Amino acid sequence: MKAVSMLNLVPVRAGQTNAEAIGSMVKLAKEAEKLGYARYWIAEHHNTGSLVSSATQLLIGHTLAHTETIRVGSGGVMLPNHSPLLVAEQYGTLATIYPNRVDLGLGRAPGTDQLTAAALRRNERDVSLNFPDDVRALQRYFGPADKQGYVKAFPGVGLEVPLYILGSSTESAYLAAELGLPYVFAAHFAPRMLEMAVEIYRRGFKPSAVLDKPEVIVCLNAIVADSDEEAAYLATSQEQFFLNVVRNTRNPLPLPVESMEGVWSHPEEAMVRQMLSESLVGSKERVAKQLESFQNRLHADEVMAVSYIYDEEKQYRSYSLLKEIVSDGCIG
Repeated sequence: MKAVSMLNLVPVRAGQTNAEAIGSMVKLAKEAEKLGYARYWIAEHHNTGSLVSSATQLLIGHTLAHTETIRVGSGGVMLPNHSPLLVAEQYGTLATIYPNRVDLGLGRAPGTDQLTAAALRRNERDVSLNFPDDVRALQRYFGPADKQGYVKAFPGVGLEVPLYILGSSTESAYLAAELGLPYVFAAHFAPRMLEMAVEIYRRGFKPSAVLDKPEVIVCLNAIVADSDEEAAYLATSQEQFFLNVVRNTRNPLPLPVESMEGVWSHPEEAMVRQMLSESLVGSKERVAKQLESFQNRLHADEVMAVSYIYDEEKQYRSYSLLKEIVSDGCIG
C-alpha cells in the first residue's frame, strides 16, 4: 500500500452549529497534515441537514487556506450537477492559488435525491449519461493550450489538475479503465460490488499519459481505538448515523451508546451492517489484521479512511493509530 488518506463528508455533530462543523473539518485537515496523510478529500452532498458538504469547492478552498502541504480535493464533484467549464474554472483557480495541492475526484451520481437533483439542474433531463463526455471535456480544459477549442477554461489551461474517477458500482470502472485514470471505489457505504468493479478496472485498463498501470483507491470506514471494546463503543455513532440512511432521516452525528439494542430493529441492523461491511473497527492490533486481510483480497494502492467518531480527540487518535498501522510497513 502506497499511502493512506482521509475523506470527510463534514458531518454535523449533535449540539454543533454548521459553522462549528466546518471548524471541525479544518481542525481535522490540520491533524491529517501533521500525521502525514497523503490527501484530504471533501464530499459533495445536497439537501442533507446532517452534512455541510454542499458547496464543496468553497470548503476545499477554505481547507487549503488553513493548511500548508497536504493535497486537498473533491470526493467528489458530482458532475451531473455542474458544467464542466465551471468546474474547470473553479478548480483551475484553486490550483493556481495552491499549486500541486488540488485533486479532482469526479462522480457520476448527483449526490442527492431526484427532486433535489432536478432543482440543481433546473431541468428534468438526466445528464448523468453525459459523464464520459464531461470527463473528457475536463481533460481538455486542463490540457495544453494547443488542444483547446474556442471555449477555454481560464485559469485552467495547462494546469493538468489530477482527475480521479469515483464509483460505487461497476459503471465507472469501465470509464476509468478506458481513460487510464485512477479509480476510487466508495466501499464506505456501497461495498457490494467492490471486488467486481476493481477487477473490471484492472482487466480493462489502458495506459495513458497519466498512468502506465492501474491505480486503485478504496474508501473504507475506520475506527481504531486503544481497545476493541472502546472501538466498538465509538462505532455506535457510525451505526446510528447510517441508520439515518435506512430511515431516511437527517439526524446529526450522535453520541455513542453502550448498546444498539433497542435503537434499531433486526431488519435495520442487517441493512446497516451490509453498508458497513467494509469497515476497520478495533484496536491497533485487530485493525492491522483486518487491513492485511483486506489487502490480500484487493491489493489497493491506497486506502481513504472515513471516521464517524463523535469525540474529536478520539477521532484524531483513531487516525493516528491507523497511520501507524500503514507506516509500520506490514500491510502490502
